[in-house]
Amino acid sequence: MPNRLAHSASLYLRKHADNPIDWWPWCEEALERAAQENKPIFLSVGYSSCHWCTVMEGEAFSNSEIAKYMNAQYIPIKVDREERPDIDSIYMQAVQAMTGQGGWPLNMFLSPGDLVPFYGGTYFPEEPKYGRPGFLQVLEAIRSFYDTEKEKLDTQKEKLSGHLQSSTVLNPIGDLQPELLSKGIAKNTTVLINKMPGPSFPMMPYATIALHGSRFSTSEQEQAQQACRQRGLDLALGGIYDHVAGGFHRYTVDPTWTVPHFEKMLYDNGQIVEYLANLWSTGVEEPAFKRAIAVTVAWLQREMTAEAGYFYAAQDADNFVTTADIEPEEGRFYTWTDSELTHLLTPEEYAAMAEIFNLSVQGNFEDGLTVLQRQQPGVISETVEEALQKLFQVRYGDRPESLKTFPPATHNQVAKTHPWPGRIPPVTDTKMIVAWNSLMISGLARAAAVFQQPDYLALATKAASFILDQQWSEGRLHRVNYDGEIAVIAQSEDYALLIKAFLDLHQACQSLAVGQASRWLEAAQTTQAEFDEHLWAVEGGGYFNTGSEISEELLIRERSWLDNATPAANGVAIANLIRLSLFCDRTEYLSQAEQALQTFGQVMDSSTQACPSLFVALDWYFHHTSIRTSVDLASTYLPTAVYSPSSEVPPGALGLVCQGFSCLEPAMTMAGLHQQISDSLTRHQV
Repeated sequence: MPNRLAHSASLYLRKHADNPIDWWPWCEEALERAAQENKPIFLSVGYSSCHWCTVMEGEAFSNSEIAKYMNAQYIPIKVDREERPDIDSIYMQAVQAMTGQGGWPLNMFLSPGDLVPFYGGTYFPEEPKYGRPGFLQVLEAIRSFYDTEKEKLDTQKEKLSGHLQSSTVLNPIGDLQPELLSKGIAKNTTVLINKMPGPSFPMMPYATIALHGSRFSTSEQEQAQQACRQRGLDLALGGIYDHVAGGFHRYTVDPTWTVPHFEKMLYDNGQIVEYLANLWSTGVEEPAFKRAIAVTVAWLQREMTAEAGYFYAAQDADNFVTTADIEPEEGRFYTWTDSELTHLLTPEEYAAMAEIFNLSVQGNFEDGLTVLQRQQPGVISETVEEALQKLFQVRYGDRPESLKTFPPATHNQVAKTHPWPGRIPPVTDTKMIVAWNSLMISGLARAAAVFQQPDYLALATKAASFILDQQWSEGRLHRVNYDGEIAVIAQSEDYALLIKAFLDLHQACQSLAVGQASRWLEAAQTTQAEFDEHLWAVEGGGYFNTGSEISEELLIRERSWLDNATPAANGVAIANLIRLSLFCDRTEYLSQAEQALQTFGQVMDSSTQACPSLFVALDWYFHHTSIRTSVDLASTYLPTAVYSPSSEVPPGALGLVCQGFSCLEPAMTMAGLHQQISDSLTRHQV
């Protein structure tokens, strides 16, 4: 019999609806029940495309013996971290403090009433393996500890509660100095430069600040520029990129960018598209970057765009190979055996593919399968493009030029019963998340400007219009949309990234001479006012993760500054304020940004490599520049400048460059204009 999660809008929660565990969603009734019955809360947090979340759902959470004990001794609560990143953030901090590492599924044990964590971990196997105890053993031991070790329990709770409370205390600094920016650029760029063993992640917030820093003439400039170019090549050539159909996977499990963890997340793809477009605009005009963007946009339109215009959240790593399969297998939609390739391709096509991809009889993945990874950059030959289109047809049942839309497999049953013309695809999580859509809108807007692609801009504009028209209720922006039903009041990352997307659209519309530019600037200002009203920390500055109406039910109220797979809300928000001050000629935005940077100044100095997005904002603070010009600067990399294409410049001049509160002499030549811009963008030595 299905449990309470059967009626949830969240795909992740519904995946657990048939578990014998008596799951609750996070709600007041569940929290009150735990307090009344004095039962510890078992809090399990994950997301729909998480591989190990899926594994644990099929193992421990489907075990009737485990469920019987869980239901009797605990109040089990399931949370979709994509709906509630605020809850996830708090308890992820706790598990990292306890174990030194984190990840999903995130499984925490909380004291009823005060919701303080006292034990936690990630994946727990059904039976003892991987050097880990079986889950039932864990449940029994934790319940015994809760009942019999009250003194130790209180000590553990006090320690973790103190750690979490201390994380909310920020110590502002006085004056902001360029030396802090120099330190931030240098230390965060080394994250990109230093090759580490283990998995390879895109790490776009680090790539972004490294690209910002690569414009400065320092002894490390060449190394920084090379690191930025190499990150672009790793992404566009590696197995992390789907060379057949577009889109970037989450990460690779190796240091060579070969075998990915196959889920595709919208937030990664938006950031990578923006980064590759910016990298191109610095002069690194690598054909593989342009192709990766174009084919990814085609994937986005075909598989990840709702009829209403918004973008879906993610695609799973796993898919069924046949309809008779009980469980899906990881990566089978994307990989090939050597015999398949030799059968599908002509000898000429196979030989051409083998010249640029790592083909072998034994493969580079499990069971003799091959993940396509390019060996060198450059233009792909027509022969190879034809071969890739044949592989596309095997997957999808049609050629890419004929397949404009591909229906999502919204859950496993659809995946197994729909008459797919090719392979059975992974499940797609079709919810709309404002923050993630905003990252994709920004990527499309920047790529549209750099490559002068109106179609990219149209796709971005339609998604932004949907959010603007549909995601507000009772005067508040909402984070999620489930097939027309909005849910969850927006959090700081939704506001910050949406405002950035509006500003990016404003700039792109100006670049492509599209008439909606003013609409997006007005939307940014209106959304910023709402953001300030509900989430700005009046005492101290910066933005809380959630409004006060949600924060009452949480253990702490955070102002996030740590970057993860996505940029931290406060870093993005502060940069937005500076851009708004330039676009709108309002110095109060700049003063607000300065206060916020001072608020986070101490953590920027002490935890420099944890907050690259705050250093992007600090770069905007020191080098903000406004340009009014009759020259098209769309394809120029202007990391801390806004520009307005305008004929309203002094007679005979090509442009007017302003920095801080003063403007330079009108630029009369192209060389003079570019020199003024360059000087303004590097006016503080770092």
